[in-house]
Amino acid sequence: MEVTFQIPDDLASRVAAAGDPSRRALEAFALEEFKAGHITQPELRRMLGLARIQMDGFLKSHGIYKGVTLEDVERDIADLKACLGA
Repeated sequence: MEVTFQIPDDLASRVAAAGDPSRRALEAFALEEFKAGHITQPELRRMLGLARIQMDGFLKSHGIYKGVTLEDVERDIADLKACLGA
């Protein structure tokens, strides 16, 4: 899906000076959808094109701290074992 919106010309240069407006809009929208429970964290990662470690930093930079579950640790251990060939 593609979403388009207009920014008045007199504001465009100031908005663009703070970073890519398209990316910022996508991040803001995706984050709000995640907070509202409309999408999961893996879906949020996919929407933003981020790796798992980047996702943690993204969430923390927006004041969202996810607790680590036993399932998370077990999945990490399995991933490490697969990488190490153990």
